[in-house]
Amino acid sequence: MSAEVAERIRATLCSAFPVELIEVGDDSALHAGHAGARDGGGHYRLTLVSAAFEGHGTVARHRMIYQALGGMMKKDIHALAIRAFSATEAAKHSTP
Repeated sequence: MSAEVAERIRATLCSAFPVELIEVGDDSALHAGHAGARDGGGHYRLTLVSAAFEGHGTVARHRMIYQALGGMMKKDIHALAIRAFSATEAAKHSTP
């Protein structure tokens, strides 16, 4: 089921933002037996590059992502580690 959730995360965010790069990892197996895992929520990590983040700080970017994921944050996702970059930031980091 967690692979399905990871794909739903990917699809939801691709619909909500102009995505230049998205990587969704499922770390749920590392947290087996954890209270959130027992209740059905998984542990995921996200790297997202989008022009929509331009001019927004880290907290605002995280809020934008949480809002886009909506109800998934209450049921399917127990923990989400987020790395969110604007297109400009990503371009700066990728040049030698």
